[in-house]
Amino acid sequence: MDRNVNILVVEDDEDINRIIRKILVKEGYNVKSAYSGTEGKLYINMEDFKLIILDLMLPGMTGEELISYIRETKNMPVIVISAKKSQDDKINLLKLGADDFICKPFDINEVLARVQAQLRRYTKFNSIKENNEPLIYKELVLDKELVEVKVKGKKIALTAKEFSILELLLSYPKKVFTRANLFEKVWNDDFLGDDKTINVHISNIRSKISVVDNRNEYIKTVWGIGFKLGE
Repeated sequence: MDRNVNILVVEDDEDINRIIRKILVKEGYNVKSAYSGTEGKLYINMEDFKLIILDLMLPGMTGEELISYIRETKNMPVIVISAKKSQDDKINLLKLGADDFICKPFDINEVLARVQAQLRRYTKFNSIKENNEPLIYKELVLDKELVEVKVKGKKIALTAKEFSILELLLSYPKKVFTRANLFEKVWNDDFLGDDKTINVHISNIRSKISVVDNRNEYIKTVWGIGFKLGE
């Protein structure tokens, strides 16, 4: 994998920021550090980052506010590193648009593994594929080459995982995907029965589409099985 990519670390604890930066630089990544949400926002507007590692309790602008800002226009992966550990906190962050969550205190190897996994998926969606024809369904157009989704001509901002789920559903319009199918293909990991993760991402996709088009059903729930494109 090409590791010549830019990563932004937004963490106000200087020691933690330095540790994360050090391990990423050692792996060959280009790393920029920010120590407040406001500084992070400034860098995001100035540079092209392929991934963001983000704390939540930040001066100037909270991590949650920064995620919301990022998702207005960008789809690069966001990994949250936080001392918050409750299931509700994780679910709320997924709804906001975070792609992954690491609890403090963290293991260095886990951070690297999650960074590499997110970058693999992001690179996949941004790479030139053999078949770059847009996927079209009702009023929705998914452009694989531009990594862009439009509904009625209006662009909607999806996270990397949301894009992946939608692309999978559009690629196989007649297939019913179980939650295990979706998790194993999108997360590239074994499904351990965590239905909430898939449900939150599906809910996010539906909500973002419905803001532009609330008349058509795009993702249908097949009760007891999973999801497929709407009729």
